[in-house]
Amino acid sequence: MYGNRWTSLVGAFLLLGIAWIFSVDRRRMNWRLIGWGVALQMIFALFVFRSVTGRYFFVFVNDAIIKILTSAYAGIEFLFGSLADPSKVGPVIAIQVLPAVVFFSALMSVLYYYNVMPLIIKGFAWLFSRLMRLSGAESLSASSNIFVGIESALTIRPHLDDMTRSELCSILSVGMATVASSVMLVYVGFLVKQFPYIAGHLMSASILSAPAALVMSKILLPESGTPKTLGKSIALHYEKEESVFVAIINGSNTGLKLVGSIMALLLAVLGMVALANLILGSAGARINPLFGLEGHWSIEGLLRYVFLPFTLLTGVRPEDAGEVARLLGERMILTEVAAYIRLNGLLAKLDPRSVVIATYALCGFAHLASMAIFVGGVSALAPKQARVLSGVGFRALVAATLACLMTACMAGLFSTGDTSILLGN
Repeated sequence: MYGNRWTSLVGAFLLLGIAWIFSVDRRRMNWRLIGWGVALQMIFALFVFRSVTGRYFFVFVNDAIIKILTSAYAGIEFLFGSLADPSKVGPVIAIQVLPAVVFFSALMSVLYYYNVMPLIIKGFAWLFSRLMRLSGAESLSASSNIFVGIESALTIRPHLDDMTRSELCSILSVGMATVASSVMLVYVGFLVKQFPYIAGHLMSASILSAPAALVMSKILLPESGTPKTLGKSIALHYEKEESVFVAIINGSNTGLKLVGSIMALLLAVLGMVALANLILGSAGARINPLFGLEGHWSIEGLLRYVFLPFTLLTGVRPEDAGEVARLLGERMILTEVAAYIRLNGLLAKLDPRSVVIATYALCGFAHLASMAIFVGGVSALAPKQARVLSGVGFRALVAATLACLMTACMAGLFSTGDTSILLGN
């Protein structure tokens, strides 16, 4: 156990080293930002995993999210009847899980209307800006991304045209390293029965990954200019609804669009990957006999070998590293939704500590489809920056992937052998 914990600690710094090796300017490092980014991760992970107060907070957040999900099922059951009960018809994600996104989106809209979310976001933004000396726009966007997805760019829309290349890379990186709260509810929906504390882990993972993504982004693409909002506190840009009822209506409509986007993305990506694997498998069937190789070729299988050394760095038990590496490969190609579905089938097979590390490593939009969505979405808001965004998109994806892995290292470093706080057993 302690050996694995030391592996996680060393792995975190090796991941920082890998980012430094691929930096566009290895001499221009913002050591204050790097130091405070790592420190914030460690402090929060220590708080959640090791302090009594942190555990109470963790359980409180977990239970609150579960209760919200339970409330969402009231509407699902009303609309779909017995189809909403997996014990009667089996698991149907499109009916039993995804509609909860509509409810949560409406709830988030209400929280924005009553200024609850703006207050929380401003608190995180102040912390990032004050400690890490980020620009006001970067800090606000990073804070928003902890709770929402691509729509977080709207909070800094007036500043997008004036942002530097490094700033734009940062907002893309944090966006892909974290997950929107509404989408998080999807993972909770199909994991909670076997993994009762999944909601708390996902929420803490999203918070941990925000400073990690800022660190990785600034190492890979250091700031070479002077951001216009550096050292400034900027206002959260969003349009407040006319009434709470309008907030619910617009929030639910946004959630419905998000559900449609998730379903369309899964249908398209899973189908395209299946086609690619069919072609790759056919090629493997012809090549394997020539070289005495065995096994079926697939994109996820090949990426498994790419992610295997990184998985070992997180402190996952070596016997579980192959399966977790495959999950990371699937996340990169098939999105994190497909990866979490597969993780659900591995819960009984993997060591509890490996499950938690995998949960933190997978918690992010760090995949190819998301890169296209974020680059396209932000470009639509700032057309003048489209070329810059396209140029830094892949680097931001690398930063987000390394950030998620570093967050997994923090989970491996500070988690204990107490399965009650790991899995809820």
